[in-house]
Amino acid sequence: MIETALVVGATGIVGSNLATELIANGCTTYGLSRAGRNSIHGLQPVAADLLNPESLAQALADIYPTHVFITSWMRNDTEAENIRVNGAMVRNVLHALSSKGSVQHVALVTGLKHYLGPFDAYASEGTLPETPLSETQPRLDLENFYYAQEDEVYAAAARDNFTWSIHRPHTIIGMAIGNLMNMGSTLAVYAAICKEEGLPFRWPGSEAQWKGLSDVTDARVLAKHLMWAATTQAAHNEAFNVVNGDYFRWSSLWFKLANWFEIDAIGWEGSIVPLEIEMAKYNAVWSGIASRHNLTESNLNKLASAWHTDLDLGRPIEVMTDMSKSRKLGFLTYQKTEDSFYHLFAQMREDRFIP
Repeated sequence: MIETALVVGATGIVGSNLATELIANGCTTYGLSRAGRNSIHGLQPVAADLLNPESLAQALADIYPTHVFITSWMRNDTEAENIRVNGAMVRNVLHALSSKGSVQHVALVTGLKHYLGPFDAYASEGTLPETPLSETQPRLDLENFYYAQEDEVYAAAARDNFTWSIHRPHTIIGMAIGNLMNMGSTLAVYAAICKEEGLPFRWPGSEAQWKGLSDVTDARVLAKHLMWAATTQAAHNEAFNVVNGDYFRWSSLWFKLANWFEIDAIGWEGSIVPLEIEMAKYNAVWSGIASRHNLTESNLNKLASAWHTDLDLGRPIEVMTDMSKSRKLGFLTYQKTEDSFYHLFAQMREDRFIP
């Protein structure tokens, strides 16, 4: 049973969906973020700087969580700096809670860069893993801030005697604004621009991704997986892949997404066409679209993370994950991927983020 939960990164795509799931299940839930914003009914906001131990100690002084969910990270210019900063964030949170003795379980959300490599060596020749990706595959011989975060959890667990779980989603599809990695909202905004400008919805990625098998992770599935692992003894002290449970090919899904927006689509044409370069042309166009349709957000960069979508869709191999480990232990939640996108698009339209 989760009595009191602390969600670190509660305003992000993972943290916000997790907080909603925890509250729906009757958990007292605190949401830690730099600004301490609260747009979720029932969430108790906590403002603190994860890189400032004094700020954390003060913010958490009267909070005694039984379960901690770490969903936050910070992007830096180099992987060495990613390691320093993101390792410190995990270390500082767990140190601030150490003396309380209340923590029973810590869950850390990382991702498939565990297998594919860090940003500056992402899916590069010589380190390409076998797919489907399995939790039994060893760490790459590369610096990776995910490994640093894991090691901080392991060290704190040995010190404070709590259990842990590591969660490795694929590309996360879900509602969040201002998120650093959000393919769903990026494609929604790109499609909306194409519709307004009479442009085709052009595939930006690689041939391997276009033709190969893939999978993704619905943020709502990930939230359920986090709760399941935290409350299932057999899942303690284990690392898990977590995806929707189906495979798809972009060569089919791309046209279905275009159909949802009632626009024409163009598939693989022989070369990668980076979406980051393409969307950079439309900042002013988006401002005009937002004004005409009275949208909530006129800043394109707060809705789209084209750089990350390019990383995912430009990979030189097909990428899918093995969920057998979770299935064997009893996690049976399934989500059809195209419905994940449709749900997000409808929510963004309802909330007036796209016309």
